[in-house]
Amino acid sequence: MDLKLDIKASEIMSTRIVTIEMDDRLTVAKEIFDNAPFHHLLVIEHDELQGVLSERDFLRALSPNIGNINETERDTETLQRRAHQVMTRNPVTISPNHTIKQASELLLEHGIGSLPVLDRKKLVGIITWKDLLKAFSS
Repeated sequence: MDLKLDIKASEIMSTRIVTIEMDDRLTVAKEIFDNAPFHHLLVIEHDELQGVLSERDFLRALSPNIGNINETERDTETLQRRAHQVMTRNPVTISPNHTIKQASELLLEHGIGSLPVLDRKKLVGIITWKDLLKAFSS
């Protein structure tokens, strides 16, 4: 059996997490997605995880005319929506002591791209499918 499957989530998770608030407008998310190399924002309220806003969720919520010549005021207004209106609620999470095998199974089972890592309800990191690929490849 490959010992890599026993690696703990805490060993590969990214602790550089970016959070936004439930009531932040999508303009905030757009700014982050446009300037950062990641694709998942963790949505919090009172320092507790409430949801995940993936770049895919974000793009699905926007008008396809944003940024092109056909853009109208109504299109621009889609950026004024709030994070809680677009995010995935009750996200699937994992604890730092779960294995990367368990993390992989959760991502596949739920068809998702990231897992917030919670230690006693406190947000401590995030694992994405890219983190898992790196762990299995090294």
